[in-house]
Amino acid sequence: MVKANSGGAILRAAIYIRVSTEEQHLNGLSLPAQRLALEEYAEKNGYSVVGVYADEGVSARKSMSYRKGLLKLLEDIKLGKVDMVLVTKLDRWFRNIKDYNITEEILRANNCYWRTIFENYDSSTANGQMVINIMLSVNQAECDRTSERIKAVFDYKRSQGQCVTGKCAPYGYIIENAYIKKDPAVSHIVDDAINHYFSCFSIRTTVQYITNKYGEEAPSYYKIDKFFRNPKYAGIDFDGNKYCEPYMTMEQYNILSKSRQAKIYSQTGYVYIFSSLITCPICGRKFSGRQRKRTRSDGSIYCDVRYNCVGKFKYHGGASLRESAIEKYLFDNIDSAIQSTMIEYNLTSKNQPKPVKSIQSYKDELTRLNTLYQKGRITEDYYEAEYEKLSVIISGTDDLELKAKQEKLIFVERQFQGRWKELYNKLDNSHKRSFWKQIIEEIYVDPNSRQISGFKLLI
Repeated sequence: MVKANSGGAILRAAIYIRVSTEEQHLNGLSLPAQRLALEEYAEKNGYSVVGVYADEGVSARKSMSYRKGLLKLLEDIKLGKVDMVLVTKLDRWFRNIKDYNITEEILRANNCYWRTIFENYDSSTANGQMVINIMLSVNQAECDRTSERIKAVFDYKRSQGQCVTGKCAPYGYIIENAYIKKDPAVSHIVDDAINHYFSCFSIRTTVQYITNKYGEEAPSYYKIDKFFRNPKYAGIDFDGNKYCEPYMTMEQYNILSKSRQAKIYSQTGYVYIFSSLITCPICGRKFSGRQRKRTRSDGSIYCDVRYNCVGKFKYHGGASLRESAIEKYLFDNIDSAIQSTMIEYNLTSKNQPKPVKSIQSYKDELTRLNTLYQKGRITEDYYEAEYEKLSVIISGTDDLELKAKQEKLIFVERQFQGRWKELYNKLDNSHKRSFWKQIIEEIYVDPNSRQISGFKLLI
């Protein structure tokens, strides 16, 4: 029998199907299986199928903006093309109350209804709506618990250096028995690239260096660029959790993140010494370099190199700083900045701290200790003694951090001893840039005068 609406026309049914995980495929909820069941139901009940709308690999807990099939279905409903939506189960339709209520409002405004073929839900009555909301709340809570369990498992696996995606490891790593490790076949290339970068602070120069040195064995530009973008090379995932053996320290990674925010080269190949070191006091963007040809009073032409915020002319007045003026400011103020900072950290040239291990290295030792104990490879007495010792060290992180900063400050001071200005002036721009990148974290600009107001040492 053919179903018709109150006006005598055949009811137009839209089929909506969704699947999010491989587990659902295995449980018989694949898209083809859902579609077949719904088409058979529509034929048996006399509905005219006017469209099939599918979302594959999309969770019903995600925002509706991710469900392209559902959005297309709602557009067709608004255009009056659909009288009835058929789904297999409620959880194929929605798993959260908010999006369901938004959709239900659209359906009601356009005289459209929905029906599950394997469950008995009635959205046309107040009691039916109450039951639906209760079931959606249950589904939502179940999803939250599942998500928390999966996250806990993944976090533990990451802390143990295990891969959680099943995808290929980044260049320089391999996956062995679910663990991500450095690839001994190419790890020397990654080490070489990262070491070279921190000698020049230029990805382009690093790519050229690696390509020239290793020839056909060299990774592509894309892969080398990933060394300096993917946090895994610092041993962490994108959430900052420990993930694998690093190729660079966290200090290097933090420096790297800041050094890539502004233009380093011009089209002519000129290297801008202070790119990414200067922050706009108006909008917070990094300054980039630019060049303009200028004519002196004697008629000679020179290249004027300046730094300004990319939003200077578009959004605000901004500042424009000449490269030579920045160098002069640093020359005039670096000694006093170092001395005042040494006083701040209770340090003099005669009172140099002994090298200390990083705080993270002690935390890594504690993680390894826990793993050895869990695997039964050390006795309980040994575990308790070592655990207490490491805990005491880690609890004194303030002292460790102070010593680490003192050590870095001594390194900075040593760069400005003897005839350092004479040696500096003999460097090309690439090496000048590298020099300041190891010394300065940020150069400040006064928002009122638009002139340099100070700088922060990288310690």
